[in-house]
Amino acid sequence: MKSRGKSILVVDDNKDIRNRIKHELENAGFQVMEAANCKDAKEIFLTYDPCFVISEAELDDLNGFELCSWIRTKQKSAIPIVFVSQLTSDEDKINGLKIGADDYMTKPFNSRELLVRVETVLRRTAHRCNKITFREITLKPLKGEVKYQGIPISLTLHEFKLLYFLMRHPNQTLSRQQILDELYPNDHKMVSERTVDVHILKLREKFKNHLEEELIETVRGIGYRFIAF
Repeated sequence: MKSRGKSILVVDDNKDIRNRIKHELENAGFQVMEAANCKDAKEIFLTYDPCFVISEAELDDLNGFELCSWIRTKQKSAIPIVFVSQLTSDEDKINGLKIGADDYMTKPFNSRELLVRVETVLRRTAHRCNKITFREITLKPLKGEVKYQGIPISLTLHEFKLLYFLMRHPNQTLSRQQILDELYPNDHKMVSERTVDVHILKLREKFKNHLEEELIETVRGIGYRFIAF
């Protein structure tokens, strides 16, 4: 299975529905987080900064419309949002789209259709949100930000470029020469492969207090591999 580097928050007070959606999305390579209500959804959103939200419009505490509005107005986030709801009237659908949702499906729903809609929305909104998430590490290339479970990780420019390069090629072995070409496109001939080793060492140091398992694997005689899962 190919991991897509995209995390999706599924919000629904029905555990069976959450499990059904989670199963379909995880089989397609997405990382899935779950919340049964708006309160938990907000906490997860603030901590893990998901790439996508799928929500029921009618929940036990607040409704999904309020959650959508909170994401758009309070958090000023443009991440894709799709409603999968038991509210089926045209008025509900229009309301959901007007407050910022990218799509609206009604229950009962086809899981495969939901997956297709998620993929379609991701393609349509790629310019709005290109963050990458693996192992609770979220990297925002346009803002130059990296966070682990919502905790900012301070990286130098080359450390950031290195991590971004590795995360764009999850579980793939990259040679030291490939990494040099990425980090130093104009003057890599003046930089030794040992420089790559130093950058990797420092990058590992930045995450050693956060992750118990290895983040970047050394592939002897070749280079390095970002362990995405």
